[in-house]
Amino acid sequence: MRYEKYKGEIAMRYEKKKNDLFLDTSGLFDGEVRLRLLRTDPGDPAKDWVPTYVFSICSSVSGLEMGRCDLRLGHNDKLYYGGNIGYRVHPPYRGHHYALKACRLLFKLARAHDLGYLIITCNPDNFPSRRTCELLCEEYGGQLIEIADLPPDNDMYLNGERQKCIFRFPLEE
Repeated sequence: MRYEKYKGEIAMRYEKKKNDLFLDTSGLFDGEVRLRLLRTDPGDPAKDWVPTYVFSICSSVSGLEMGRCDLRLGHNDKLYYGGNIGYRVHPPYRGHHYALKACRLLFKLARAHDLGYLIITCNPDNFPSRRTCELLCEEYGGQLIEIADLPPDNDMYLNGERQKCIFRFPLEE
C-alpha cells in the first residue's frame, strides 16, 4: 500500500488548503510539553515540498527547549518515505517520551488541517523512534505498513540510509 492509492484525495485537500495554510498554534501544550512555533514554510510544489510547521519541544513549566519537531502538510512520494512528522529530542532529555507527547499535540494540529491520515517514518534500527511510533499505533489505531527500501534517487538514500519503517495513522476521531 503506497502513496499512489491516496494521491487524488490528497491533491484535492492540498488545493483546498493552500490559500489558508497555517493555523494558530498557541494551544499546543499539555501539562508537561509545549510546542513553541519557530517558523512556517509555505512549501514549493515544484520541488514536492509541502507547507511545514517547525516547533521547539519545550517544558510547559520552565520553557526550556528539549527538542524539535515539525509537521508537514500533505502527502506525496517524498513524504511517503520522509513522513508528515519529524522529531528529535536533545540527548539530556531522552527517555521521557517527549517525542510521543509532541506527536500527540501534532496529531491535533493535523486533524485541524483535515489531513485524513499521517505517515511517520523511522530507520528500522532506531529503536527509540520505532517505540514512539508503536506507542502511537496503540493509541491512535495506526499500523506499520512496511519496512520499505528507499529509492536510489531519494535524498535519504543519497545520505547513506537504505530503509524506512513506514507507519500510517488515521486521523478520524
